[in-house]
Amino acid sequence: MPELPEVETSRRGIEPHIVGNPVVQVRVHQPQLRWPIPASVQLISGQAITSVERRAKYLLLHTAPGILIIHLGMSGALRIVDAALPRSKHDHFEIEFASGQVLRLNDPRRFGAVLWQEHGSELSVLSRLGPEPLTDEFSGQRLYTLSRSRRSAVKTFIMDNAVVVGVGNIYATEALFAAGIDPRRAAGRISLARYQVLSSAIKAVLTKAIEQGGTSLKDFTQADGKPGYFKQELLVYGRAGEPCVSCQTVLETIQLGQRASVYCRRCQR
Repeated sequence: MPELPEVETSRRGIEPHIVGNPVVQVRVHQPQLRWPIPASVQLISGQAITSVERRAKYLLLHTAPGILIIHLGMSGALRIVDAALPRSKHDHFEIEFASGQVLRLNDPRRFGAVLWQEHGSELSVLSRLGPEPLTDEFSGQRLYTLSRSRRSAVKTFIMDNAVVVGVGNIYATEALFAAGIDPRRAAGRISLARYQVLSSAIKAVLTKAIEQGGTSLKDFTQADGKPGYFKQELLVYGRAGEPCVSCQTVLETIQLGQRASVYCRRCQR
């Protein structure tokens, strides 16, 4: 599933191709994604994309009439291709630009989304989101304050989008290892000092992943079709049964919140 670094990589990949480029036509080939694609997406026809932003795992394409919002779901990917290139089986939505290029959303599992938001309003899917992890609004103090009396596992806690957005399974696993924190520990039992270390680790892991173009595991590639290279940097995720890079203890897998979590029982406490 594309996480924050993959979505940010997609944003950076498509931005130079579509900003300032007038939309010629919007084509909806499969309207039934996670939510039905609204007819109002056609409002961008004849308009130019003024900017492309990311909020959590959502991409926001700004135009004069409003904002087109795209979520990649479990397996979605955005591609910039020549308009003459034949459409692939799972290309469900596309925007053709005056440049002769097309932005295509390919989504085999159809868990992605294409939504519309008028200026001055906010969709409910965006209104409940916490701060971006790479901003000053996210800090160890925030984690400490929100975690008091929380009995849930710290890994589940930091993956809560109301606490901080975009810290998915891969990067939560890596950040907790970097901070030396057992993912099973109750969120409310972790000190401010350790949360400060964890918040710094989250920022560092996400920043490095973005620099590497994200992580290619099963579905993700960049907007130009190239893979993300952060997979080579993973220290614990996907390495169950292998020796820890720090102490050589065999890495173990546990289940937390219906997700597999790999950790080192010696390095993480």
